Amino acid sequence: MTKEINRRNFLKLLGGTALASSALLSGCKEKEKANSSSHIPQEPPVGKMTYRTNPKTGEKVSILGYGMMRLPVISERERNKQDAPIDQEMVNQQIDYALEHGMNYFDTSPAYCRGLSERATGIALSRHPRESYFIATKLSNFSPATWSRQASMEMFENSLRELQTNYVDYLLLHAIGMGDDGVQDLHNRYLDNGILDWLVEQREKGRIRNLGFSYHGDVRAFDTALQWHDEGRYHWDFVQIELNYLDWNYANEINPRNTDAVYLYNELQKRGIPAVIMEPLLGGRLAKVPDFIVKKMKQREPERSVASWAFRFAGTPKGVLTVLSGMTYMEHLKDNLITYSPLKPVSEEEHQFLMDIADDIYNLNTIPCNECNYCMPCPYGINIPAIFSHYNKCIQEGNMPNRGKQDPNYYKERQAFLVGYDRSVPRLRQASHCIGCRECVSHCPQRIQIPDEMHRIDRFVEELKQTD
Repeated sequence: MTKEINRRNFLKLLGGTALASSALLSGCKEKEKANSSSHIPQEPPVGKMTYRTNPKTGEKVSILGYGMMRLPVISERERNKQDAPIDQEMVNQQIDYALEHGMNYFDTSPAYCRGLSERATGIALSRHPRESYFIATKLSNFSPATWSRQASMEMFENSLRELQTNYVDYLLLHAIGMGDDGVQDLHNRYLDNGILDWLVEQREKGRIRNLGFSYHGDVRAFDTALQWHDEGRYHWDFVQIELNYLDWNYANEINPRNTDAVYLYNELQKRGIPAVIMEPLLGGRLAKVPDFIVKKMKQREPERSVASWAFRFAGTPKGVLTVLSGMTYMEHLKDNLITYSPLKPVSEEEHQFLMDIADDIYNLNTIPCNECNYCMPCPYGINIPAIFSHYNKCIQEGNMPNRGKQDPNYYKERQAFLVGYDRSVPRLRQASHCIGCRECVSHCPQRIQIPDEMHRIDRFVEELKQTD
């Protein structure tokens, strides 16, 4: 795999606009109101959205896509509960606002928001002309109970009912490569049961307009699916990959089960397959960077949010069709609309600046959790994402009490860590209750060895508590 890309080659990846500018599963949870560092977005302009052309259909797709994974819920007090109801009125308002400002790509799944995302999306979008938006959803047949041809077919048909439509613009095989054996998992879920052939038939009938897949984990599954494309066995109209400035060269370094974005992107470019980008902010991590990085970014772009750097990076390369963002709050939506209305592509020099920032973040040694919640609910009630979030936050803010008692800040940092831990995670949901069942591991797109990390954090907490 190619891990490096020099400045000259990076410029070749950019579209014409970029070249001109360079002379680049359970969701519905609160993300900190983060495009962070006290940035208050202004009203985005109307009629300025940047669009990319789908080479198959010739249709113009907004470079900013709405990820319907982290939808607003009715009560802030109920937000962290697994059964918190979606605020449909707010979803309607935000989708109306997005459409008014030029967004037309909406991405959902049967697995998002406890199975309620498609319904909420369908209610909101069905109030508008069908030709004014593109719907992307997924065949999310993760459970062996859904691997049969009949069960997978019913999942697709139910998606159409929930979305109140008779066709899907973009249908994805959801998260290929996530199993312990990504290639075997691909066969189990889509090939051996004949469901992939059935989906191709639905594309021929017009019930699916574009067929693709999203990728996490085992790169052999990614390469196998592209080999099918090369052989003419299955043609992919688009592919969804994780791409951001940290994962560009560091995804595999952070977790050997992940694949560097530069490799994934280049493989799609070789074949002329449009890329849909997920995790441009790494689940919010790139909007909540350490203060010293915020300072660097603000020195260069005082009026722009920290998050805008990541969104500009993800939207710049040639062949990127749209960049997905899960936007819980209206301020997230407005900030991202400003970034892409129009997109100011990342220049060669800015690309190198972000590669240097990626070096800084990688050297922090945080746990690569994106807070996607795919690991939840834990059968023993552990709040896995909240534990990782608190641990990472202390590292990012330079408040980790790991330099020993001789450090003058040790006791202050120790108290801050322990008090913050109890405030962030109720005692019964902390790492000490992990029994190592490993049910969570196979669901994690980042392939984090979650029980190992839980036990490590628990040992760390106990050591802090025993300090005199």
